[in-house]
Amino acid sequence: MTVNFDQNEEDYNDDAAIVHVISDSLGDTASGVVGAAAGQFERGSVHIKRLSKVTDIEQVRAYFDENADPNHPTAVFHTIVDSSLRNEVRHELDRRGIPSIDLIGPAISVLSTLTGSEPMNLPGAIHNTDDRYFRRVEAMEYFVEHDDGRNPQDLPTADVVLVGVSRTSKTPLSMYLAFLGFKVANVPLALGVNPPAELADVDPGRVFGLVSTTDTLATIRQSRLSDDAAYAVASSYADPQEISVEQMEARAEMKKLGCIVIHTENKAVEETAAEIIEHVEALDKARSNS
Repeated sequence: MTVNFDQNEEDYNDDAAIVHVISDSLGDTASGVVGAAAGQFERGSVHIKRLSKVTDIEQVRAYFDENADPNHPTAVFHTIVDSSLRNEVRHELDRRGIPSIDLIGPAISVLSTLTGSEPMNLPGAIHNTDDRYFRRVEAMEYFVEHDDGRNPQDLPTADVVLVGVSRTSKTPLSMYLAFLGFKVANVPLALGVNPPAELADVDPGRVFGLVSTTDTLATIRQSRLSDDAAYAVASSYADPQEISVEQMEARAEMKKLGCIVIHTENKAVEETAAEIIEHVEALDKARSNS
């Protein structure tokens, strides 16, 4: 049994609702659903706590004996594939008066009806059998090792390489693509600083230059200056004139690389990622047909 929190304690409001995620595996599925729903409400208004790798009802009882909090509205989302344990958990939560939502039982019932087969009841089966899970883990590790220009000698091994000036969403985009299973490296382009020589060895079809408008970058950077004293020493960091020159030099480098240029202003990370994935998949398809 593993207990953890999907947020730091200081990240939620004092009157935040508490959602307990219970799973006989890692709890990623339920946490993802709750996190997506919580995103529709004020930040910090929902506190997610996770109880993973549950194997018997006594673990659940002990957990709630220790974590019961009558001062906060509470609910449970659970993903337990074993029907007997699932029923025991539901009855225990009903006994305690805690509302609960079963995220996997109804889906299993429908699929059992459709296939005419009984479920295998294997906790974490999606992780055990799906090599996409392992690709995601590998990709996340790759991202950590190749963020912000680290280990440039590995650039030719990346599925995607992102280049751009500061605050063009290189890191959040890299993280999102890594979560989807792409090995991503990103390289900052700064005034007067030559990018790593290894960048020239990367297939241009896998290199994406991220650009934004001067006004957008100036606004984001000014906000960063206010939040982080370390940036305050660089008075030109948020200067629109300096940003314009910086982007001109970056565009010249992108042209030299022959990479695909993508605008990131007024776009969600998911939108930009979809555009990149479309290019990468088209490239892979063309290569496989040649």
